[in-house]
Amino acid sequence: MKKFVVILAVTGLFAFANAAQAQIKIGYINVENVLSLMPEVGKLDSILSRYQQDSINPQYASLIQTYQYKDSVYKDTLKPPPAAVKKQLEEELPQLINTIQNWQQIVNQAIEAKQNELLAPLYRKIYDAIRAVAKEKGYTHVLNKDTLLVAPDADDMIASVAAKLKLTLPKAPAAAPPTK
Repeated sequence: MKKFVVILAVTGLFAFANAAQAQIKIGYINVENVLSLMPEVGKLDSILSRYQQDSINPQYASLIQTYQYKDSVYKDTLKPPPAAVKKQLEEELPQLINTIQNWQQIVNQAIEAKQNELLAPLYRKIYDAIRAVAKEKGYTHVLNKDTLLVAPDADDMIASVAAKLKLTLPKAPAAAPPTK
């Protein structure tokens, strides 16, 4: 029985040693840099601008028109509204004023939501390419470059991911000669 426990302990130590020797390979990439290389991103500003013109601006115009109409009905001195209508308008007008005052925040949230909706497929493409490159090159971990202070250039995955997505990287500027 004692030999069995010793053999079991030795086997466990060998298994632990082999697991500790498992190769960890870490790569890194800046996802935002890859995103900026994608041609679809160039169209994003015009799509968002069109979205604001076609969807958001008409909503604002309708909101202002509704407020002006309800305000004029409420303030009409020649034909005052019935008491029930006046009470309802007293409840609705402050809500409309609040919405109008916070309109810029509402617009920013709507545009951000639309931008996220448009970017989601692009991010999915990028992350799929990162996973494929990591698998091909044997990376066990991939980090965002912004979190690293020091990292070897050989583990930067941007060139491989750009190639996988058929994107061209901008040429690096030539180094200036040292000054004397």
